[in-house]
Amino acid sequence: MNERVDTLGMWPAINRLPEQMLDAVDRAKDLARLPDRSGIANVLVLGMGPCGFAGDLLAVAAGPFMPLPIVVVKSYQPPSYVDEQTLVFALSASGDTPEILQAATQAAEAGGRVVAVTGGGQLARLATDWGAPLIEVDPMLYPPRAGLGVFTVAPMIVLERMGLFPGATQWVRHAVEQIRRRRDTVGGTALALARGLAGTVSLIYGGGGLGLVAARHWKNMINTSAKSPAFSAGVPDLLHNEIAGWGQHGDLTRQAFSLVVLRHEHEHPEVMRGFGIVEEMMEEVVGSVHLVEAAGEGPVAQIFDLMYQGSVTALEMAAVVGLDPGPVPAIVTARETLIGDPR
Repeated sequence: MNERVDTLGMWPAINRLPEQMLDAVDRAKDLARLPDRSGIANVLVLGMGPCGFAGDLLAVAAGPFMPLPIVVVKSYQPPSYVDEQTLVFALSASGDTPEILQAATQAAEAGGRVVAVTGGGQLARLATDWGAPLIEVDPMLYPPRAGLGVFTVAPMIVLERMGLFPGATQWVRHAVEQIRRRRDTVGGTALALARGLAGTVSLIYGGGGLGLVAARHWKNMINTSAKSPAFSAGVPDLLHNEIAGWGQHGDLTRQAFSLVVLRHEHEHPEVMRGFGIVEEMMEEVVGSVHLVEAAGEGPVAQIFDLMYQGSVTALEMAAVVGLDPGPVPAIVTARETLIGDPR
């Protein structure tokens, strides 16, 4: 086995996920100056990269239980409807993400009720100037790719305190318990899966909102940690489009592609049937099919469990070929080329 190289400490950061989630609960539970729930009509989440994904995770995990819509924006401009009835979560690990600074400023100027979750930087200063609630996190303790816990859980607790997501703290504690159990047992299975995926292009398929978001997380972590191509899709939507692209080039795809199927206990019955169709149609056109199942009490526990397994598998994929999972030079180059900012 190749020796692990981990210059940015991704392994310990990923494995601190349960403790990170509990820390986020503590940071958010006594937050002052929150707006009154009766004055809020919608929720907006601003984030880029991992923080944008935290918004997606918040929307799919908390959204189904909430009486208000959650919209996630990953760009420079908030929606035109933002006003004093909009609760705005501005998420940025560095606090200097240009897209979030511009979007949050426009949202605040439109009357949006901003809550900032950040490692400092200009966003923290702006939140202070606006008199907005501010949850500060340690960017060294939670590098962005490993910080999904704090950037998702802190807004969950804020929503709970405002009466918009009842029971959030208990759902998070169930997730912490499950990830701690998984942490004790995941090593062998993740390594075996990493070896099975090595040298192939990974297809990650999940079911429903929870499964699709978990599949995208697997894709993102394989891209960034293992520096390997990966693609994600969800049932039932892929049965309306992507499934048509498989079969004609089976001799090629059997050599190049592996399929990972993510399953959880909160799938719609028709999604369950859809997976049967997917597996039957795909087993002849990919080199291997791997099943990963969620465990834990409740949807929050199950999606975090799937994502944690994906994070560890991606780290193992990097280790199998002797790669350092931390640095992402392609992203740094792209950011420097676009805006002169590597963050």
